[in-house]
Amino acid sequence: MRLNTPNALEKLGKTRLLMLDVDGVLTDGSITYTDRGEEIKTFSAKDGLGIRMLMDAGVGVCIITGRRSKALTHRCGNLGITMVYDGVGDKSAAFDAIIEDRAIPAAETAAVGDDLPDLPLLRRAGCAISVADGHEIVRSASDIVTEQNGGCGAVRAISDEILRLQGHWEAILAKWQ
Repeated sequence: MRLNTPNALEKLGKTRLLMLDVDGVLTDGSITYTDRGEEIKTFSAKDGLGIRMLMDAGVGVCIITGRRSKALTHRCGNLGITMVYDGVGDKSAAFDAIIEDRAIPAAETAAVGDDLPDLPLLRRAGCAISVADGHEIVRSASDIVTEQNGGCGAVRAISDEILRLQGHWEAILAKWQ
């Protein structure tokens, strides 16, 4: 991870709620359509395990995306993500509603984005994160930039780091040894 601000890891370590964009963060940004118009998205199993480990450790995971997709609905159901805000036009307003509803201070949130529509969310979050292949403006506005591109383990790297910073990592490793 590239740290853009001196206190980036301190901010990340406070995370109680991780907010994720979808296209370009949980996927590589590709959108494939079948001849029948069905949308196909590819998600990383590594990101999925990272998300499950975070939730098992008590860190909330929330999806905030501008698009609606049945593929996303299925993926979130598979992972147990219940905070799904799709079809969102104003991510800043969604952020306000979520932290108010969940009674979580903005400083205890982290948000991951990749493109310009994510900037309002990143500017509000306690820790702003861009994937490696995010737009240059998004990368420069972020506290942290992952080494991985969107859809290629970036969310897993973020999840692992949060778990390490919060002291959960050794207990997680012990489950598989």
